[in-house]
Amino acid sequence: MTSIDSITLEAADAAAAERFYTTAFGLDTQLRVRASDAPTDGFRGYTLSLTVSQPADVDALIGSALDAGATTIKPATKSMWGYGGVVRAPDGAIWKVATSAKKNTGPATRKIDSIVLLLGAADIVASKKFYTEHGFTVGKSFGRMYVEFESGSSPVKLALYRRKALAKDAGVAPEGSGSHRIAVSVAARPFTDPDGFAWETTSIAAKP
Repeated sequence: MTSIDSITLEAADAAAAERFYTTAFGLDTQLRVRASDAPTDGFRGYTLSLTVSQPADVDALIGSALDAGATTIKPATKSMWGYGGVVRAPDGAIWKVATSAKKNTGPATRKIDSIVLLLGAADIVASKKFYTEHGFTVGKSFGRMYVEFESGSSPVKLALYRRKALAKDAGVAPEGSGSHRIAVSVAARPFTDPDGFAWETTSIAAKP
């Protein structure tokens, strides 16, 4: 089964982005940053989600992200499915922090239960077929709207969401062009998916 080893975000100021992610979310081994001035405009076609156990942890992580320079897209609030909010990191990446719990069971721990990379797909069926042909195993699938793959021992889960629906969930317009400013590391041969997302072999992605 193919799975994600780590994610590489591209930023104009890689050192500043690294400091942000360490300070705001405590991410290191799961997330890498490298310098890039590739043109990008509007929605980059993906979001990253941090799943936590209770609302206090949502507030703690969003609070530290805002203190470190992130901007609010959607303030943390209760909903039918739980509690969460969305922020934009200084490098432009969109992060959702959420929990299915509606009440706290203790003080905030800032512990992240899972990281989910949601890729916006123009054609869910075609992208699902593409990823299964590249060794990914489907865990959940909801027609032409959403697909989630088994993650195995990977620290990052992969899911596909219809692009317009993903943008709506994040609270941004779906239009965007240029570089995605993200690459995904995998222990397999490199490839590019139908929506232009680049996958690199782990050894290549790990190089400075």
